[in-house]
Amino acid sequence: MLPDTHISLAHGNGGRQMRELIDDLFVRHLGNPGLDANADATPIAPPDQELMVTTDGFTVDPLEFPGGDIGSLAVNGTVNDLAVSGADPHYLTLSCFIEEGFELARLRRLIQSMAAAARTAGVDVVAGDTKVVRRGEGGGVYLSTTGIGTRRRGLVLGIGRIQPGDRILLSGPVGDHGTAVLLARGEFGLRGELRSDCAAVTPICRAVREIDGLRFMRDPTRGGLATVAHEMMRCTGLSIRLREPHIPIRLEVQAVCEMLGYNPLYLACEGRVVAVVAPDAADAALAAMRQAGADAVEIGSVEEAGDMVVLETELGGERLLEELESDPLPRIC
Repeated sequence: MLPDTHISLAHGNGGRQMRELIDDLFVRHLGNPGLDANADATPIAPPDQELMVTTDGFTVDPLEFPGGDIGSLAVNGTVNDLAVSGADPHYLTLSCFIEEGFELARLRRLIQSMAAAARTAGVDVVAGDTKVVRRGEGGGVYLSTTGIGTRRRGLVLGIGRIQPGDRILLSGPVGDHGTAVLLARGEFGLRGELRSDCAAVTPICRAVREIDGLRFMRDPTRGGLATVAHEMMRCTGLSIRLREPHIPIRLEVQAVCEMLGYNPLYLACEGRVVAVVAPDAADAALAAMRQAGADAVEIGSVEEAGDMVVLETELGGERLLEELESDPLPRIC
């Protein structure tokens, strides 16, 4: 067991203390047959499928929040990018940037959470690196991950496949993660029981990805649902119509947003899927998502004319949803 209680610069110098940190913390909790702490690279042997790779970085504040922490967030965020691409996630690599003076007990807690999330998601951490930065030069812990998965050859998904008349589906309420992290910061004297939706969406994506007529999937993280809608509009040249009465938003999220002037459609989610499907595939896709445990609903459609994102309001009117300009909640994921 490590005798130290806090991270020092020596934990990143490549010597004994760094080796002990890696062996007693990272290998001990993330260890699996594919993780060799003494190797510079790890071979992988995917089946006869396409190899899919994604990379991401995580810098949430606070590091621990109701429903998750930076460890589980890093796993689920990376896994979800693979899942919405139609892939089965298999492997992760991890780079951990730790600030001098960080409490080892807290770091152990974060890595244990990461290990639990990896087991739940069915992925192995097979390679990694550790760096220690001087006190005051970091935000406690930053994580950088790469995810590797495989996708069946012939399964083609992409934003360019979206067509006029397509239906837009959503797997559950929006804004939970952003609001939960905001409340955890305690900046406005607000309290609540809301938990982040931080979770792997692989079961939902597996359930729907083989349905004929599925065009595109995306997880609405930074910038939320509205930003996904703008991305679809910008990449296709088509208009996106969202129907406000159909978009699920928890009462707690709505209340916080009304008090602080936020729009929940721009807040991050970490366990939701936006799917675009052909009109005749909408019912089957909704049924598959619900069978996988999602509270899926149809929230909008794709239209021919425009280059705009239109929101049909609760009162029956229409307004344009503008593209996000400033970051309402920095260090959110």
